[in-house]
Amino acid sequence: MTTQPLGARSPLGQGAFKLDYPMSLGVFETYPEAQKAVDYLSDNGFPVQNVLIVGTDLKQVERVTGRLTRSRVMMGGALSGAWLGAFVGLIFSLFEEGETLLRILSTVVFGAIFGLVWSLVGYALTKGQRDFTSVSQVVATRYEVLTEHKFVQQGRELLAKMDPMKAAQAAVAEAQARAYAEAHAAQTGPVGAPAAPVPPAPLPPSPSQPSETPHSAPPAGPSA
Repeated sequence: MTTQPLGARSPLGQGAFKLDYPMSLGVFETYPEAQKAVDYLSDNGFPVQNVLIVGTDLKQVERVTGRLTRSRVMMGGALSGAWLGAFVGLIFSLFEEGETLLRILSTVVFGAIFGLVWSLVGYALTKGQRDFTSVSQVVATRYEVLTEHKFVQQGRELLAKMDPMKAAQAAVAEAQARAYAEAHAAQTGPVGAPAAPVPPAPLPPSPSQPSETPHSAPPAGPSA
């Protein structure tokens, strides 16, 4: 899995991320593969301003970088506070007269003490439930290249020339999916068609009512 850092916001706003009836040109496992495909389209005169690269199947990945102890917390807090103190002392020395070095050293010491105390307070609030350091980011497992419907045929033809084997495999998979859908539709019938009416089962005669079976006629007697 790879990630692509977010760039600056587009001056076009949210409308820049919309296409008219977008269709897929291909699905890629990594962002460099999708970027290579778009670069190939651009080199061959394809209107790439009508292309989107969409990361799908988003996941959050957290990488543990080390164990967090009280001493590491104190050291990190003191260092960050010292840097902040040095910056504040340097700013003050630009606008005030006097011992510049002494002023900077004093702000560094006060900043280190403040950072140490602040980091210990934050560490105590976790109550030992997160004794490790980590970095996390949201990544995509697949990247799909989309374009507007009126350019999809041209884009697919160009990508087929870039990687003929992958294009053939995609065509076979698409044909298999279409055949499966047609076979399933033939078995189930058209969607929305009314079902054939089922005749109701005959009810048994009620025991409280006599049977309506017609009696047979008596045999005819001898004629006179």
